Order: sequence, then structure tokens, then C-alpha cells
Amino acid sequence: MHRPFSIDLRSLPDGGKDISGQEIPAFFDLDPKDSIQAISPLKYDLHLERDGKDLLVSGSLDATFSLECGACLERFDYHVELADYATEIEIAKDDTINLTDTVREDTLLALPSYPRCDAGNVQPRQCPAEGRFEPELETTPDEPQSAGPGVWEALNKLN
Repeated sequence: MHRPFSIDLRSLPDGGKDISGQEIPAFFDLDPKDSIQAISPLKYDLHLERDGKDLLVSGSLDATFSLECGACLERFDYHVELADYATEIEIAKDDTINLTDTVREDTLLALPSYPRCDAGNVQPRQCPAEGRFEPELETTPDEPQSAGPGVWEALNKLN
């Protein structure tokens, strides 16, 4: 079985080890109904090195996703490129360590929290819903300054 992110720490050389390749979009294990879908393989080029009780991982991660715009609900592509990827993983046992969850989570965390199609970085465009949901201005009746004790006066009374 192909497991590139399962690292046998006992056979890790002193100078570290380089791994590179790609994983199919299913690597991200996203629900088909999710508003985020991987549409390209995950490309990785990583250097793994032991530093005492930690495994240092550095290199690059690259993948493209299809996201649903939070304003117009249309899909758009977003490219994640972590060119200076670095993470540190504590080594619990001197056995094997699986980086799959770490790589998956770090890549997904690079996606925007509130996706908007006008922020798409593959094919820039203007969101069709732009301006349709402008916030209404709150209007409050003007209150005269002498309407009673102000907030600061109430605080001064406590002293």
C-alpha cells in the first residue's frame, strides 16, 4: 500500500530525508456534499529531519480546490501554494510517524475562512452578488447631551 507520509523514524538518516510526489484529490477525504472540493492532486516536496524529540518537516505543498462563494453561491477555483511550509511534530515513540493528517490539515487551513469568488486566485472575477447585500445604515434618533447622566458620570460615582 502506498503511504508516503508514514515515516519510519528508525531508518531516517542523520541528515534527514527528502520525499516528493503527488497524491490524488481523494487524499483530502472531503465529503462529496462539502462546499470545498479538491480538484487537483496534492503536490509535495518535503524535507524530513529529526531534531531531538521532534520531527522537522519543511518544503512545499501545492493543490487547487473548488470552493463555494459565500455571497453568490457559485463555485470558483482557489490555488493553495505553501512554498515555505514548515511544521514540527513531537515524536511520541521511536517507531513510525504518520504525517497524513498534519499535511491534510495544514493545506486545508490555508483556504479562506469566508470564501468569496472575487478572491479566487485561479481565474479572477467580480462576484455577481457584489452590492446586492450592502449593510443597511443604522439610524438612531439624536439624543441631546443633557438627556441624563452619561456613562462616564455613572462610573465616576463608583469612585
